[in-house]
Amino acid sequence: MVTGSRLRQIGWVVALTICTIVFVALTFRVNAVKSEVRLAERHIVSLERDKQILETEFETRANQQQLANWNKVEFGYSAPRAEQYLESERQLAQLGLSRDASAPEPIRVAHAAEAGEAGFPAMVSPLTGKHITDDAPAHLRNGMANRPSLAERLSGSAALTNHIAEASE
Repeated sequence: MVTGSRLRQIGWVVALTICTIVFVALTFRVNAVKSEVRLAERHIVSLERDKQILETEFETRANQQQLANWNKVEFGYSAPRAEQYLESERQLAQLGLSRDASAPEPIRVAHAAEAGEAGFPAMVSPLTGKHITDDAPAHLRNGMANRPSLAERLSGSAALTNHIAEASE
């Protein structure tokens, strides 16, 4: 009886060992397949990126070819040639022609104020629409000459003096 139960125990141990070995082997195999799938997915993503880059390159070159065709047929543009470049300033000066008598005057964009013109237009109040000289305080009407300095304004005594002077006017 002891031999039968001992054989049964050894059988169970052998069966459990075989099951454990098969389980570990299957786990390694599943992890290996998962790793291969991840590598294949990465390779697919890489190939998709390469395909997208090649498509972009192809479209760009096709557009360049289309532009070159348009340049030849419709616009008449061509790449610069070596003989189009000048070697010195003298060659550039030789290209210049004097103006024809019937040519229009050149356009001039700079404008200087004439003697009678003031430097700036009169300021207009956005609220009233009147010139600022009509309803402005005395120090604004007379310009910046009568305006107190910053130190005087901050001291407070100058503000009182100016207020009294304005009230007396």
